[in-house]
Amino acid sequence: MKDGFLDKLITRLDRFSPSEVQNLVSRLVREKGFMESVFEALREGVFIVDPDGNITFANRAVHQLLGVDTTRCIGQKVNSVIRGLDWNSLAHPDRVVTRDMEVFYPENRFLNFYLAPINGQVGNEEEHLGYVMLIHDITESKKAHEESLESEKLNALTFLAAGVAHEIGNPLTSLDIHLQLLGRKINKLKGQEKEDLNSLLGTAQQEIKRLDNILKQFLHALRPQDSVREKVPLHNVLRDTLETLEAELIERDVKVNLELAENLPLIDLDAGQIQQAIYNVIRNAAQALTKDDGQITIGTKFTDHEIVMSIADNGKGISPEHMGALFEPFRTTKKSGTGLGLLIVRRILREHGGEMEIDSEENKGTTVNLYFPRIEKHVRMLESDASKPLIDVESEE
Repeated sequence: MKDGFLDKLITRLDRFSPSEVQNLVSRLVREKGFMESVFEALREGVFIVDPDGNITFANRAVHQLLGVDTTRCIGQKVNSVIRGLDWNSLAHPDRVVTRDMEVFYPENRFLNFYLAPINGQVGNEEEHLGYVMLIHDITESKKAHEESLESEKLNALTFLAAGVAHEIGNPLTSLDIHLQLLGRKINKLKGQEKEDLNSLLGTAQQEIKRLDNILKQFLHALRPQDSVREKVPLHNVLRDTLETLEAELIERDVKVNLELAENLPLIDLDAGQIQQAIYNVIRNAAQALTKDDGQITIGTKFTDHEIVMSIADNGKGISPEHMGALFEPFRTTKKSGTGLGLLIVRRILREHGGEMEIDSEENKGTTVNLYFPRIEKHVRMLESDASKPLIDVESEE
């Protein structure tokens, strides 16, 4: 519809016959319906907002991205529909704004919105008519970017690991040998002097062992490990892990609840590696418990495609600021921790074609889900016939 058409129509409305008015109204309805159909066809969310921040239109994609009722939101303030949006600082009649935001309902997504003013000619003057907000889902691209950064970090750390192994590993071995020799001489002494020196020697040896353990964990977390897989009952691996941790769990007075699925299918696993992964998660859960009624609930379930093991505790939970750094080496809230445990768990899961997921709330607890694929995913070569339409290529599950 040309600029000024509505203005001219209004000023000349009294000159039209009833049939002409009906035709003009029908034309307006058709054009409005066409524009709405265009907006509804878009995958991006679209809000049309008046100058005061009231929503005048919202398309279907808004409901999919934000869980907004597109009928009820009409007439509401946009910042009451999108909680946390500082509308006053964003809206400006002469400025285009783009921002990223994270939403948690109806599902956790990363979105980018583009807010642009709508200005039009009303009579002989330029007037601010409102805003259009376009919302785009960037979850996958952000995830790919983060994975790329993570890969770069791991490559750099792997390169560093080789130097660490040589520069620290060899001196630690030498120190341990010399402390053993020193211990033999101390044992020849008598009285309080022998006791005092043995105490100091024990502390030094313990610290060397701790440094050696940190080094081994660091290298194990970063270097690919050869795995020997066979059909294994996952519940047997879990029970072996709990048996290993039994003494520590009893000492901490931790109650373990098992909610295991019946007839859990066998899957291809390296039992030793998976036991290490489960061990790290359960031990983390036990160390997070601060209550007298500390409990860990371990459950399993399965579908046609995967097996899921969930390990939930009712401990202190993880703060939002620490959630973003869970897989960064040496970032830990524990006084004696290395920050490598979860990095090792995720590497092992991914080497098995699986993944891990963490959900936590402060002062309520943490749930870690471990996903194991039931069918190993293989590479499928596509046909080389360039004339074959790409749309005919179907992806394998």
